[in-house]
Amino acid sequence: MEGASDGFEAVTSEGSSAEQSPAPSQGKAVGEDGDPAEKPPLPEPAGTAQSERGWNQPSPSQNSVLPESTEKGTMTVSMIKDNGTSWKTWPNFENQECFPGEVIQQDYHMPDVLTVRVETGSDSFQEVVVKVERPTYKKPFLGGFRNVSTGVEFHNAGSQTKPKKRPDKGIQLFCRGTQTAVEKNAQQQTRNTTSTQMTKTGLYVSNMTDKLITPGKYFTAEEYHKRRLEAAIVIQKYFRRWHAAYLVQNLKEQRRLRLAQEAQEELQKKWEKEEKLIREYEKKLNPKTREDFELLYHDLELWMQEETERINRTLTGGKRKAALFALLEEETELIACIGMHKLSANLENQQKAILHFLGKCAQPRRWKAFDGKITEMDTPNSLRGKELLEIYRSINTKDIPKDERISVLLTLKWTVKEHECKLTEELVALIDREIDLLSREVKECNLEGLRKRICTLFLQYIKTPEFNPQVAGLIKVPQDPLTLYKNVYFCHSCEKYLPPSEFPIPASSYTIGRCRSCYQLDNEARKRESYFKYRLILEDLRKSEVDYQDDSKIVFLVQLPDMQYLIEKIWNCQSALSACSDLYELVMVRWDKQREWSPWNTILLTKEEADAHLKLCNLQKTYEAPFIYRIEQKHIRAKSYFARIPAMASFLHRSNNQSNVNSCKENSSLNLKK
Repeated sequence: MEGASDGFEAVTSEGSSAEQSPAPSQGKAVGEDGDPAEKPPLPEPAGTAQSERGWNQPSPSQNSVLPESTEKGTMTVSMIKDNGTSWKTWPNFENQECFPGEVIQQDYHMPDVLTVRVETGSDSFQEVVVKVERPTYKKPFLGGFRNVSTGVEFHNAGSQTKPKKRPDKGIQLFCRGTQTAVEKNAQQQTRNTTSTQMTKTGLYVSNMTDKLITPGKYFTAEEYHKRRLEAAIVIQKYFRRWHAAYLVQNLKEQRRLRLAQEAQEELQKKWEKEEKLIREYEKKLNPKTREDFELLYHDLELWMQEETERINRTLTGGKRKAALFALLEEETELIACIGMHKLSANLENQQKAILHFLGKCAQPRRWKAFDGKITEMDTPNSLRGKELLEIYRSINTKDIPKDERISVLLTLKWTVKEHECKLTEELVALIDREIDLLSREVKECNLEGLRKRICTLFLQYIKTPEFNPQVAGLIKVPQDPLTLYKNVYFCHSCEKYLPPSEFPIPASSYTIGRCRSCYQLDNEARKRESYFKYRLILEDLRKSEVDYQDDSKIVFLVQLPDMQYLIEKIWNCQSALSACSDLYELVMVRWDKQREWSPWNTILLTKEEADAHLKLCNLQKTYEAPFIYRIEQKHIRAKSYFARIPAMASFLHRSNNQSNVNSCKENSSLNLKK
């Protein structure tokens, strides 16, 4: 607020002024005659008002009244004598003496609400309630001056209103100083102080280390550039020599690594082939599974064919008949030997199947969480299954002391005694009989039959859902006999009613046919074929088709006899490229990898050839026309054979439509190119 004209300023505490104006801004600057000043009032912080008056008491303006606090003398007024002249202070405070040049100050606390009387007409007044806004922030210092003689400070006016906030744009802004790097160029000169001392009067400087410099032959710029060119050519020669040696060394290293890798692959192939032969020999020497016995019967048939051909070629008449009779006797002995191995293997496999079945009953509930971890939970049924599994293993253990055997039998007795039925009563009676015989020191060889009966009855006890609830979802025969009539088929060979899983249904068959056991028995007696190698090829083919993830279906309709016909009759058990006849090395892949696999979209290759074939993008440019024609002829033969299969008919029509569309696209692209 300006107060330089009169040389003084009245400052009120708590921001009050001598007058209260109804205008939004408080504390107008008033001249000596009481009229408002010509300059506009300067805003001040809320609750603060500074006014400028003369020393004579003016009359209040029409639009302002003095508050009661001012009349009672609660206002603080600063009075300054200027130029040695005494002035009368306004307002006059009671019981106070004013002296020229003195500052009179009295504490005043402004209330939050003020009542202002405003004249609205000639004789009418209106009281207006004014709320005082307290400053919510520290009053900024905007400059000012101070009277040296009195020490009174005069501050520049501020704003009573709150500063307007900028709207939030949702973007973080930075000032220019943080965005721009300040660059400064400065020159630096390094010091290199040198001095030269010469011989003079009174000083001798030795010249033993001095060098005599003589000017050389002058050469022109052309000669200089010529020397530079020759030097560059020399450098290029040495670099090219080094680079050539580096390339040769790199090629040698690559060749060495490639040869080592090829040798390693050859050794790996040889080792895998030997492992397969050893595994196959082990299967034939100690047969345990159905595939092992198929290999044995297949080798027996091959041996019989070779011997029969040799006898027919070398012998005639009675000697030939005698040799064939001896061959038949030898074949009978070999079949009997294979049958004995089969019985022992069946017993062992039966025991493994029982333990596997009981292990399923004892498995806890498992599920996969969202993080990939497997969670297991034991239920009362699974705990019951574990208990019965441990008891079954204990009673099947041989060569244990008599005390432990009796303890196991007693545990079994108290376990089955929880349920009373005919089965448990018979089992308890057998347990008591064995305990009695053990107490009489009966030999263990005489107890084998009794122990087998106990194991058989206890296994029957375990397979009963009333005693072991966990087994209800694992047994093949359902508890409700009515469900058997809906999903049971009759085998005309063995005359048994069996579920559909016991009937192998080839793709070319129209009826159910015989069960698996009848097929196996017929194969062992007549054909003696082995599907082991074809099964490996079919499994590899199905795994590769699953990886394509294009909803391939035909490969899962093809059965082992169909795969055997496809490999033997159409592809002649050899690779289409290298004519390799080792079935362990051969795989079937798609001929055109853009379409799903089918007997008319396949090729038989080795594993290395199949990997290279699947990387091709254009078969017409890669293979020659005669080779492509030969492959297409094999596809036509496969179509003619599999077209008779009802399940393949729809896929055959769909593939024909797709091939027609592809041919049309190729023809149109060729026409566009022309």
